[in-house]
Formats: sequence, C-alpha cells, structure tokens
Amino acid sequence: MKRTRFDVLLPMLLMAALPLPAHAQEPVPAFTVSANVGVFSQYIFRGISYSQEKPAVQGGFDLAHSSGLYLGVWGTNVSGDALPNAVGEIDVYGGYAHAIGDFTLDVGFLQFLFPGGEYNGSGENFNSLELYAGVTWKFLNVKYSQMVTDYFGFNDRSMGMGRGDSDGSCYLEANVNYEFLPGWTAQLHVGRQDVKHYDQYSFTDWKVGVTRNFEGGWQAGLSYVDTNVDKNAYLPICNGNGNGCKQPGDPNWLAFVKRTF
Repeated sequence: MKRTRFDVLLPMLLMAALPLPAHAQEPVPAFTVSANVGVFSQYIFRGISYSQEKPAVQGGFDLAHSSGLYLGVWGTNVSGDALPNAVGEIDVYGGYAHAIGDFTLDVGFLQFLFPGGEYNGSGENFNSLELYAGVTWKFLNVKYSQMVTDYFGFNDRSMGMGRGDSDGSCYLEANVNYEFLPGWTAQLHVGRQDVKHYDQYSFTDWKVGVTRNFEGGWQAGLSYVDTNVDKNAYLPICNGNGNGCKQPGDPNWLAFVKRTF
C-alpha cells in the first residue's frame, strides 16, 4: 500500500502535540560553603578604628545548611596600640535564619577572640561572647546584641573603678541597604552601644556609604563613619613612634575592595 505524505506527517504532528515530560529539578544542596577576602583602608568596628587608621586585610568562611542553620569564622589584623598586645581578631559565629515573606529572622552568637590581647597590668583579656537577634524587611534591618561576658574585658580588675563587671552590655542598631541602581547600594547605619556600669564609655555611632557589585563576586565600597564618644573616657592612643596620636571614635573614611566566592 502506497503511503502518502499525510501518513508520514500525522504521527509527527501527534507526537508534537503530546506534552513534554517535565525536567527533573536540581536538588537543593544540604550544605553550601562560601568564602570572602578583602583589603580595607582600616578596620572599623562600631565606629571605632581598631587598626589605628592603618590598612586591614580581612576574610572568612561561611557554612550554611538548607534548614537555615549557619556557622562561620572571620578574621582581621588589629593594632596592638588600640588593643594592647593583640596580634589579630578572630570571630566565630553561628545561628539560625528563617524567611517569612519579606521578613527574615536571625538569631545567633558571636565569639570575639583576640590572640595575645590583654590589658597591661591586670592581664584581663578582651575575649567576649555576644548573643544577637535581628529582623530584616526588604532593605531595612534592626538588630539587638547583648554581651553574656564582660564587654571586652571591662571589670574591676582591668578598669580599677570598683563598678563591677560589664556583662549585660548591649548594642542596638538599625541598617538600611537600598539598591538604587543595578549593582549600586546605598548604606545607612546608626547604632547605640551601652556599656553596663561604665556609662562614660557608652556611645552612638553612624555611617553613610555606598557599595558597587561587580561580576565574579567583586565588591567595592566607600563610607563615612563617625561617633559621639566621650573623649574624656576614650583617651588618645599614641604609638610612641613619633607618628602622633589617634583619637578613638574620630570621623573616618572607610574604603574597601573584596571578593566573595
């Protein structure tokens, strides 16, 4: 029997009309690992330069689980004049983050370690443990942190003021990270550090900045940072090398380039 062109095309048309099988979705990995490294014009923490306005190299690793649990480590160089005898800072942190619509809840801990760092005379170290809880809505973040140890070694032995320990000190902050153009983000920050039993060391800090993201995980940024520290409490730090003294909490510009991969 002779086959017509229609006999050949009909099966092809029928096959084309059938729904294609859905492609299997890639399984979400249980764990993800990321790293970051950057060069900064100085190391500023809550408005105060702990590298004495000198450059800092910083980097870390993060491990995250699909459940929302995470763990990380981060490090930077510091000035032994700003933090006596310290050869660096290593932070170990972990917690749990969970998204609900446009909101993200985040709770965790932050352990500050300062190898070799201690107050001259008393031998009290700067190591401190902080617990935190925060909430983020789109580009707005509010976070509360509270020390469960002394605030970077503030106590009777290190300060000699007879005021007791400083555990329970807290830091409340608000942050805005708004992407106003593709890859460009404006940053606003204000925070209040309250040091328990040592009120003259409490202060407010603020920051205005901008960051630019590039391909390959690169990011650059520039910001202006200032505080209202009591200069009668935060005395100038002099390094004895004839380079003058630095006043903690003075206005500073911070520039950086870093990569995440």
